[in-house]
Amino acid sequence: MINFGKSQPAPSCLESEKEKDGDYKCGDVLERLKSDFRNKCYICESKAPATINVEHFVAHRNDKELKFDWDNLFWSCGHCNNTKLAKYDNLLDCTDSSTEVDKRLIIRLNPWPKELVVIVATDDDAKTRETQQLLHEVYNGTTSLKCIESANLRDEMLKEIRKFQTLVLQWFDIEPHHDKGEVLASIRGHLSNSSAFTAVKRWIIRDHEKLFEVFGQYI
Repeated sequence: MINFGKSQPAPSCLESEKEKDGDYKCGDVLERLKSDFRNKCYICESKAPATINVEHFVAHRNDKELKFDWDNLFWSCGHCNNTKLAKYDNLLDCTDSSTEVDKRLIIRLNPWPKELVVIVATDDDAKTRETQQLLHEVYNGTTSLKCIESANLRDEMLKEIRKFQTLVLQWFDIEPHHDKGEVLASIRGHLSNSSAFTAVKRWIIRDHEKLFEVFGQYI
């Protein structure tokens, strides 16, 4: 999980739809959310997920203020939304830049088949702990069906990690007097908010002293 900026002001249609208890996916809501969250699920960070849900960060439970609150509408994949449901209402808010969410949760996946994702909280805050538990369920599964979905998700993550590792190795293989600009641009792209599974890649850099020395400035 990483931070995203939420565009403002809220789509104008939400107020009128709230009055008639209509559709919170009105007007340009979908395109705005897709852009704000870089077409990534805000929970698992899968890119361009096949199933899209407009997710309520805090479950609305028929409260119209929460249901149509622009700041409460997030971009999620079906797997994560169905895992979260209304069970988690005290999560780190990734649209609040002050949370620095990717520093409060270490997310690691060893580059080997059948490995599980390890999520480590860096503080004892209740929001951090609850977010840690949600991510554990998302990446590693709960029910038999969810375990299969999570395994598919980890396969996607593993492919991204291998691409990223290949680029980093290429950077170090290039002779110092040769141009590294193209490879560096690709590495920076992988560390940006728009890349899939950015948090995992950033922790690959943070966990290694030499990598952090070279690429830490791009996180």
